[in-house]
Parts: sequence; structure tokens; C-alpha cells
Amino acid sequence: MAAKKQQQAVIPATWGIKNSFHSLVALLVTVLFIAAVYLTQNSGVLQLAEDRMTSKSSDHLDDESSRQCNLFSGKWVFDNKSYPLYKEKECTYMSDQLACGKFGRKDLNYRFWRWQPHQCDLPRFNAAALLERLRNKRLVYVGDSLNRGQWVSMTCLVDSTIPPKLKTMQYKHNGSLIIFKAIEYNATIEFYWAPLLVESNSDDPVHHRLPDRIVRVQAIEKHARYWTDADILVFNSYLWWKRPEMEVLWGSFESPDGVHKEVEMPRAYEMALRTWSQWLEVHINRNKTQLFFVSMSPIHERAGEWGGATDGNCYGETDQILQPGYWGNTTDKKMMHIVESVLADLNTRGLNVKLINITQLTEYRKEGHPSIYRKQWDPLTEEQISNPSSYADCIHWCLPGIPDVWNELLYAYIFQH
Repeated sequence: MAAKKQQQAVIPATWGIKNSFHSLVALLVTVLFIAAVYLTQNSGVLQLAEDRMTSKSSDHLDDESSRQCNLFSGKWVFDNKSYPLYKEKECTYMSDQLACGKFGRKDLNYRFWRWQPHQCDLPRFNAAALLERLRNKRLVYVGDSLNRGQWVSMTCLVDSTIPPKLKTMQYKHNGSLIIFKAIEYNATIEFYWAPLLVESNSDDPVHHRLPDRIVRVQAIEKHARYWTDADILVFNSYLWWKRPEMEVLWGSFESPDGVHKEVEMPRAYEMALRTWSQWLEVHINRNKTQLFFVSMSPIHERAGEWGGATDGNCYGETDQILQPGYWGNTTDKKMMHIVESVLADLNTRGLNVKLINITQLTEYRKEGHPSIYRKQWDPLTEEQISNPSSYADCIHWCLPGIPDVWNELLYAYIFQH
């Protein structure tokens, strides 16, 4: 009888332990279920954020992804499937200065490189979408021959989508203004020759190779009247300032009473950019016009800087510079800082000019220049023919090629708004 009572007493205690254990298991299952739901929901959020950052499936960068991504920090990726974006021979208005294949270049690998930002992708260039954005508008490039090369690139990028009878090319004002027009869209893509932005004695688009360069750093109206009502303005100016000093004129070229003074190059450059920025501040319609400034395009005239022959340049080069962060001695950081400072000041005054920073990404591309593969405007001497590097063009860029990427960057920013 006592044993039976003892057994009855034990049964409730054992049942209580099992019951507590089952309760604990149930609680753990509930917690794990809630955690799984939470992680699943946040996984979707993280995936959405990643998708927005990479923008791999989108045609245009959205504002969020562009803020998260530095388009100018990246690497060159060989891509012979989607590049080049057009064929040299099929571009109606290709320039003989940039048509390297036409003038005998055999190594064409420079055409197959795509710029890949580290944190996202550049949007795919869509010529039809750009032309629709430009409907009833003017896109105007203003600057020197490098900016003209970028303009040629843009005309080539859209050319194949426009039937021959629905496009025209006009040369006005002695060739200073060149206008490509897509008639169906009533859209123009123009280039205006102003190598120093302000007025100078080098303003003739043909006869401008003057040993004594003179600039009127406070005079810009002569040029600005041709781009006043543009909807998108793309400026550049650097190459023509590459000299220790610049002769600055206060006064007019017609008057003998003007004051001439030699001014150190960085200071003269800043003075000209301040005049340019003041004109923009006063005349630009902030609700209409998008403004861009393309940073300096590197020159590859000293092969010793990247480990080549000390007396060499870009002639014969077929590979890129692989040194991370390579910066050539001919690319003046002081000049770049001046541009950044002027644009920052404009921004504080309510005018946003986007810097298209092509400099670092272009530094690596020593093999992308025309070198000797371009039209020679003057007959070559026997001495030049015997030494090809002596007349190699290490300033401009073959097309299709690197300026197409500059325009892809511009395209990305145009579609931000």
C-alpha cells in the first residue's frame, strides 16, 4: 500500500517535467518561426537595395543608385560582345582625325573595352531614348578639339538609328558652330569651337595654331551668344592652357590701347573660368538647362612614365597602363582643383554644374590614341617618316573608343533628371 502511494506521488512530478519540456520546445519553435519570417522580409529588403545599387537590368540610373555609386571609380573590362557601340565605317560623319582603322591601324582591341564602376553598372546607351529626351532641344558641346571628338562620338552613337533623309549637318560662322540635326525629333547635337572658353586669338576653327597665344579673360559674350538658349551644355577647356604663362589682354584686339601682361598659367585659367561661371550664373535658366564640365583629358607623350622607352610616347602602344591610380606628369592636378573650386562656388550660388570626371579612368588608356593612324594635315618630312613617334598624335582618341565612354557617363547624368 505504501509503495502504491509512493508511485502515485511520483507520476505527477514526472508529468510536470515533461510538460515544462514541451512548453520550452514550443516556445523555441515560436521564436525560430518569428526569426525566420523577419530574416526573410529583410532579405528581400537587402536584395532590393542590392538591385538598386547594381542597376544591372535598368536602362537608366535612378537617383538613389547614382548617389551610392561613384561612376568614375572602377576598372576597364574587355568586352568584345557589346562593344564597340557602332562601326567606324558606318558612322556618316566620322572625322579623319579620329578614324584610326581607316588610316591603317591593325590592332583594334582598343575598341573593346567597357568601363565598369566598382559599385554599379553604367546604364546601357540607348540612342532612341536619348533622341526622345532631346526632342525639340539643343545639346551643345563647347570647347576644344577633344570636346569636338566627344561630339563626333555622340553623333556616331545616334547616327545609325536615323534614316539618311532625316538628318543633316550644317557648318556655320566659318565652321565655329557645327550642327547635327535629327529632323524627326527637331533635336540638334552641336559643337561650338571655343578652346579657351573666353575670347582669344585662337578662336578661328581652322587657323589657330599660333605660337603667341593671347586671351581676353574677361570677355566671353562673343562665344556665349551661340549657346545661350541650349538645353544641355557640355564644356571643356584645358589643353590650350598647357604652358607656363599666358598673355592676357585687358581691352580689345582691335584697339591699340589694351593692356597686355604675362600671367602664370593657373592664375590665368582661374580668371577665365571665373568669367565663364559669372556668365552662367546670370544667363542660365536653372529650370531648363543641364550643365556639365568634362575634366582634363590625359596626354601620353612620355613613355618613361609608365615604364616604356624614355624617348618614346604612345606610338606602338597596344596595352593599357595597369598601375592602379596611375597619374601622368602632364596631367595638372592644380588645374583640376581650380575647376572643382569654381564649380563648388557655383553650387553655393544655386547653379549645379556636374563634373564629368574622365581624367583618372582615361589615364590608363595609353593605347587609345590615333598615334600615326590619322589624316596628316601637313605633308610629312623624310625625317618624320623615319621616326614615326615624332609625329604621333598622343592627345586625341580613336573612334570608336574612349570618348564613347565619356558620352556613356554623360548619358547617365542626363537621365538622372
